[in-house]
Amino acid sequence: MEFEAPSFNLLLILPVLLIVVWAMVLMIVDLILPPEKKKWIAWLTLVGIALAFVQTVGLWDYSGGTFTPVGGTPMIAVDNYGTFINAIILLTAFLAVLISVDYLKKANIDRGEYYYLMLFSVSGMMLMGMANDLIMVFLALELLSIPLYVLAGFARPRVDSEESAMKYFLLGAFSSSFLVFGIALIYGATGSTALPVVLDNIGNEPLLGSLGAAFILVGLAFKVAAVPFHMWTPDVYEGAPTSVTAFMSVGAKVAGFAALIRILLYALPDLSDTWVPMLAVIAALTMIIGNFVALAQRNVKRMLAYSSIAHAGFIMMGVAAAANSSLGISAALFYLFAYLFTNLGAFAIVIAVERHEGQGLTLDDYKGLAKRRLWLALALAFFMLSLTGIPPTGGFTAKFTVFAAVLDADLAWLAIVAVLTSVVSAYFYMRIVYYSFMYEGEGQVVVKPTITVAISIAVVVTLVLGLFPEPWLELTRDAVFSTVQALASG
Repeated sequence: MEFEAPSFNLLLILPVLLIVVWAMVLMIVDLILPPEKKKWIAWLTLVGIALAFVQTVGLWDYSGGTFTPVGGTPMIAVDNYGTFINAIILLTAFLAVLISVDYLKKANIDRGEYYYLMLFSVSGMMLMGMANDLIMVFLALELLSIPLYVLAGFARPRVDSEESAMKYFLLGAFSSSFLVFGIALIYGATGSTALPVVLDNIGNEPLLGSLGAAFILVGLAFKVAAVPFHMWTPDVYEGAPTSVTAFMSVGAKVAGFAALIRILLYALPDLSDTWVPMLAVIAALTMIIGNFVALAQRNVKRMLAYSSIAHAGFIMMGVAAAANSSLGISAALFYLFAYLFTNLGAFAIVIAVERHEGQGLTLDDYKGLAKRRLWLALALAFFMLSLTGIPPTGGFTAKFTVFAAVLDADLAWLAIVAVLTSVVSAYFYMRIVYYSFMYEGEGQVVVKPTITVAISIAVVVTLVLGLFPEPWLELTRDAVFSTVQALASG
């Protein structure tokens, strides 16, 4: 029997290795440093993320690099698609660390393990975007999830934080079982878990393959908080530390959609007649329930939780349209990129307004924000406009590109649902702006430099994406083309 030699260039996965090794180093540093010096762990974390980002950008336009085990097929694909996803995740982590530094001190949970748990989760998210095998998808999913379970309960002994971690853990394990069962069914239909092999053989057992695709969709729908698999989201977002909520609201969503796009569109396109209607219905329900339930929320974190659910529906529209439109994947990728800055910017303002022990999270706490901190109220209004989809913001461009993709794919009914639910969302987004400008308020809002930097970055990029979207849309189109070529030759 002849064995194929392993094909593994460590330089191709250097960004992931750097994040993992950096996290391990920080664990040792955390043990060595005296208490008064541990603030350096946060800054070292930022350095590690920045180095990984530079390495990631250096892999742009590299196609065809893979890790192949002995006698197997490539487990990891290094292409522009994975590079683009990893850039989004690293930018998410960078901004999340910036808004965490002073929040952890304010909440009395400033412990070094926070940062290396975040880095371990980031490594799993990055592998989700590069996975070329269903087994790798599962391993990456668990690597990103387990640290998040711990981070959700990081504010112990606060009961709501511990409850948040337990709910997230139980429902996360439940969703993973669906994913594993779906992988088993795909293996039964094709004899392999490698995505290129699945692509070639899925037509042999379409019924079994369709059932497997449905279970995989359920498992990943939990991670991206799509209806009806969203039940964990409001309670977890409310109970977890706000900086953790901000990180998982973007990072986990990006990773989940990264895997979903690669599996459905690059391994199971022959089953699109099965999963496109499922995705379209889920997207419609997600937008409707997410936006309408958000109307009743007075807790800002719960409101943003339902907002996050609704935006998962918009992104899923792009994925559903991609089966019949070349615009679909690039629209979904651009939406994820714009959502990163808009949502983290909004959460940064929530952290600035929030007082100790989770106080300062109701709409009443935003009364008179414009008189207390005018620039903060203006930034909040800008982010709310972007989440609504009003120009000139990145949120408007993102929704416009998704609408164009859906119409191009002959899913006009879905575009109508999206437009109507966007109108509904304007009410609860603008309500917080109304409270900020039209009421008198009490108390001071102290904004630390790191929060100021994070908000400034988010405002500038969101504005640039609204005024000059074409270069960024071109990047998403290059990512799609690169992935198709790489997997076709895999």
